[in-house]
Amino acid sequence: MKSSIPYQKQLDQIIVDLEREGRVPTLLLHSCCAPCSSYTLEYLSQYFRITVFYYNPNIYPAEEFAKRVEEQQRLIGELPAKYPISFIEGYYDPKEFYAVAKGLEKEPEGGLRCFECFRLRLEKSAILSKENGFDYFTTTLTISPLKNADKLNEIGEELAEKYGVKFLPSDFKKRGGYQRSIQLSKEYNLYRQNYCGCIFSQREI
Repeated sequence: MKSSIPYQKQLDQIIVDLEREGRVPTLLLHSCCAPCSSYTLEYLSQYFRITVFYYNPNIYPAEEFAKRVEEQQRLIGELPAKYPISFIEGYYDPKEFYAVAKGLEKEPEGGLRCFECFRLRLEKSAILSKENGFDYFTTTLTISPLKNADKLNEIGEELAEKYGVKFLPSDFKKRGGYQRSIQLSKEYNLYRQNYCGCIFSQREI
């Protein structure tokens, strides 16, 4: 989905300012899967010390969750990075997703149910960022042409204010980011799922 706000330019300016200061900040990067994180990690690891946070209770079934975790860890181990990338596996409790999706089961993919799912995952990321003193947090989700970058950034900024942390604005699909993620997925032979992750998106394929 095309964004009306230049989030990539905002990110560019943050990186320029950080380089001028000679800083290499820490970043908690929420990731939905290895393919979506591929370009994001290649790009951001030039400027940040990244910890990938794999928290996705929306994923269905459990075997799919395990497969995505495995691929995410493999990619981190194989992808060259200027600064080291670490990994945190969030606990898997689908009841958390079904609680926020309650009453929204018939919403179309990309609608209000997805927004609540964004909030669930980003809020856990904001809390973890606050608890562990990360300089920034953000998500790989904006790399997808099917995800609402405006809404993701809006939720991220709201949670940053709520928890007293910094959200890194993004629209990673820009400047060929999505196409690069497809290329990297082929290079690393990454498992690319054919649905977003939840049972509702699976039913739509």
